[in-house]
Amino acid sequence: MSDDLLQRHRAVMPSWLALYYDEPMEIVSGAGCRVTTGDGRTYLDFFAGILTNMLGYAVPEVQAAIKEQVDRGVVHTSTLYLLRGQVQLAEKIAALSGIPDAKVFFATSGTEANEAALLLATQARRSNQVIALRNSYHGRAFATVGVTGNRGWSASSLSPLQVTYAQSGYRLRSSFRELPDEAYVAACVQDLRELLATTTAGDVACMIAEPVQGVGGFAIPPDGLLGAYQEVLDEHGILFVSDEVQTGWGRTGDHFWGYEGQRVRPDALTFAKGLGNGVAIGGVVGRPELMDCLGANSISTFGGNPVATAAANATLDYVLEHDLQKQAAVVGRLLLDGLRDSLGDVPAVAEVRGKGLMIGIEMVVPGGVDPDPAAAAAVMEATRVRGLLIGKGGLHGNCLRVAPPLTLGEADAREGLGLLVDAVRAVAG
Repeated sequence: MSDDLLQRHRAVMPSWLALYYDEPMEIVSGAGCRVTTGDGRTYLDFFAGILTNMLGYAVPEVQAAIKEQVDRGVVHTSTLYLLRGQVQLAEKIAALSGIPDAKVFFATSGTEANEAALLLATQARRSNQVIALRNSYHGRAFATVGVTGNRGWSASSLSPLQVTYAQSGYRLRSSFRELPDEAYVAACVQDLRELLATTTAGDVACMIAEPVQGVGGFAIPPDGLLGAYQEVLDEHGILFVSDEVQTGWGRTGDHFWGYEGQRVRPDALTFAKGLGNGVAIGGVVGRPELMDCLGANSISTFGGNPVATAAANATLDYVLEHDLQKQAAVVGRLLLDGLRDSLGDVPAVAEVRGKGLMIGIEMVVPGGVDPDPAAAAAVMEATRVRGLLIGKGGLHGNCLRVAPPLTLGEADAREGLGLLVDAVRAVAG
């Protein structure tokens, strides 16, 4: 049956729509942090649908909220009508955002959220110039592809924006990588000043940045890099947009939003992924003068619809009531320390890095830092054989990505840690 489904998939889906594994799997059910595939095998899930099943699977509170809304017979009305659940969710997010008097616009994905943020920033500043970071990923629509600093995900050189790419926190492949943190930040700031002076017309709309680069392999800048960038931006009136699609809701452990670890004050932040625990929802929250800057009518047909906001309200309440930020910090430290202790002597592992439940393992050719995407792919297959699902990313496709649900307990974490270490050692020695 799975072979038949694969052939049907290939017949009607575009060739560039990627599938994991040599033999792609169909996930048919799940509970807790485990999923079951069409062939009846159960896996411990350490990737959570690309960080989207934030609470895991079959969560009673979320299921009940969705069912209650569906049972009312209204799954859609659009933003042309008042939506009680949408207003309630916006109030919660505005209060949590850290942005004074914030307003919220809901969309259906992180891509759409980032598109909206770029539209707002360019309109407010009357400029199409944007600064993004190298190795970044912001989505798959026209403007978001244009600001993505990762050639593997930039399908077109065409863009409605003029983009300048600043140094990121991806230290391993930076030209400043040998510098200690303070000197690294100073060098990056000086480079930004030079970029502004030489590659822009001066009236830049915004910088958009991920506090932790997700698709880029969970690359983490030194604490305060983005805050230091903002000091330069403020001199020119340039806005700062924090892309929190992967770093939001406490996943980094130390903070509720990734930007808080960077000592930056965002004019807007974008969110999506885990908020709906699998139901499609995203959005942008920002300063009121920025959010109100559009001079034309606009709506969102599906953004913040009744079913999505019912799921999101239940998910966000669960995160806060169960202090999943603390859970991410504790269990993330267990995984990060365990991986570093167990893989520190493996020459093919250049780096184990992470914050909270965002952990990256960079696979390289032993003896240097040349990327080894084949080794990463082999580890992916080896983890699957052992009953564990992880992700993959990085500029060269050589970084393993570990991002389980925030509800992951210590027992499951230790089980997954053992499986992952065994898989890496089986492939890389």
